[in-house]
Amino acid sequence: MHKLDDNRAWLLIVPVFALVAFNAIIPLMTVVNYSVQDIFGPGQRAFIGVEWFREMLRDPTIQAAFIRQMVFSGLVLAIQIPLGIAIALLLPRSGWKSSLAIILIAIPLLVPFNVVGTIWQVYARPEIGLLGRAINAVGFDYNYTASPVAAWVTLLLMDTWHWTPLVILLAFAGLCSIPQPYYQAARIDGASRYAIFRYIELPKLKGVMTIAVLLRFMDSFMIYTEPFVVTGGGPGSSTTFLSIRLVNMAVGQFDLGPAAAFSLMYFLVILLFSYVFYTILKMNSRA
Repeated sequence: MHKLDDNRAWLLIVPVFALVAFNAIIPLMTVVNYSVQDIFGPGQRAFIGVEWFREMLRDPTIQAAFIRQMVFSGLVLAIQIPLGIAIALLLPRSGWKSSLAIILIAIPLLVPFNVVGTIWQVYARPEIGLLGRAINAVGFDYNYTASPVAAWVTLLLMDTWHWTPLVILLAFAGLCSIPQPYYQAARIDGASRYAIFRYIELPKLKGVMTIAVLLRFMDSFMIYTEPFVVTGGGPGSSTTFLSIRLVNMAVGQFDLGPAAAFSLMYFLVILLFSYVFYTILKMNSRA
């Protein structure tokens, strides 16, 4: 009898599941419907099958945006994962200093995406921004609105400032979960600081770092608001990532059919890469 009562408790969340499923399935089916049709106007459309998908695969602007996206995500992981682990290792593990450090580090995560873009748009301006004026004062010709290199550096700095705290918090949680007897045994054996990190801390961090890599890859691969606010995809098309190209196609050009096909391909690519990353990292964590 108690078992039946416990099982009935799941009925309370059925409306929530139904609502979420409805909100997810209807837009998805609409996109699928648009992706296989050529839309001429209200009530005027023709079924064309997978033609839009073929066209998107051959589009050189999408191919270039995909390469830029992969490079950006690779740089984000290469910078933020080691940096987050390094900072987490320097944090105190207990006491009020630890709590204060965690609060201060987590502040960038509370800032909305569009506000982050606006902050860095002003902060990096070469005429009035503190960062832009400081870099130019050192002797570098820095202008993210005119130089693709400066635009990329600005976006990487902005993303690192915004999202490295997430990696730090995950790494810190993993470090705090390591039992103290491991450290005591290492000290008795006379292990160096590097040896402790290599043979005790790093293996214990593999689980949380798997989550960190997956989250940062998915977020960086879907980035839109920050580069759109800061550079608008420029200068030229140097920071036009897949998300910006998709929005330009759907909203700017109002090509709903190609945009629908593009969005489905975008979703499948993220799903595929996330699965590959997760599989590789899980295999390494078991090794």
